[in-house]
Amino acid sequence: VQLQASGGGLVQTGGSLRLSCAASGGTISRYAMGWIRQSPGKERELVAAISSGGYTYYVDSVKGRFTISRDNAQNSVYLQMNSLKPEDTAVYYCAYSLSDDYYYRRETYHRGQGTLVTVSS
Repeated sequence: VQLQASGGGLVQTGGSLRLSCAASGGTISRYAMGWIRQSPGKERELVAAISSGGYTYYVDSVKGRFTISRDNAQNSVYLQMNSLKPEDTAVYYCAYSLSDDYYYRRETYHRGQGTLVTVSS
């Protein structure tokens, strides 16, 4: 499965962005899907994930602000990001996991291409 993320950009603090992930080369319906972010000097972080059955996981720092969703018919995953903060600045990667039971564990994910999100203060 190849994953292409889009929708990143420059936004002011408090703004919103919606990231999209288009999958090709296979169907995502059986996979857990997630968004992983990485910024300079910080560890890679699983920001949000959604199991094949629709269960969701969010890292504490984005709870109440980010929403992950999936559209299996469109073979796509989305991340709605509201109330953005400068610390959300990172490259965001769409990722899939074969370990649906462990959809909340970063190490089970395979990343695709990322999109840069920059939040200005």
